[in-house]
Amino acid sequence: MKLRGTLGGLNLLLEPGDTGEGIRRSLQTSLPMLATHVTFEVQGDTHAEALETAMTVVREAGGTLGRVRAPRVTVNMPPATADLPASAQTVIVPHSVRAGFRGEYRGSVVVLGDVNPGAELIAGGDVIVAGALRGVVHAGYGGTDPDAIVWARPIASAQIRIGHALARAPEGSSNMRRTDRTERAERAYLQDGMIVIDVQ
Repeated sequence: MKLRGTLGGLNLLLEPGDTGEGIRRSLQTSLPMLATHVTFEVQGDTHAEALETAMTVVREAGGTLGRVRAPRVTVNMPPATADLPASAQTVIVPHSVRAGFRGEYRGSVVVLGDVNPGAELIAGGDVIVAGALRGVVHAGYGGTDPDAIVWARPIASAQIRIGHALARAPEGSSNMRRTDRTERAERAYLQDGMIVIDVQ
């Protein structure tokens, strides 16, 4: 773990091998400094527990969560809410998700890999996938977050939902886009109650 100052606050670099307990111990000596805007940088196969612990310590110290930078994606974190439990914040899944997996998250979820066909993710906030999205996702579950998005590189799912809206792949196709598309990032969001997908 490395902590360094930036123009806007602090940057916390999490490295492979960092553990939740180790992060908590290391940050105890820097608690007064953490009462600022903190961004997080995830390096390699950092364990999700280390990131969750770091975010918890920053919140406890009165700091605000910035964004999480991972090897292939930058995610804007939602503003911290004092009465919101840690479980309702962003959850990082540090690997690809395979067929048969079903994950439900109160807040947003970030997958540092692919979401394969046969997998399903349901989130109250955003669904961010660093790789290809081929499984089924539902962002903004329950309709409580009208600004929820689905972001992947690319969105190649047979079906996605945002809030109460549903988008399906064209008849006879197994994914949202033509098979000749590039591997560029795509974002799906609600516009006038309908799901719109654009290339980033």
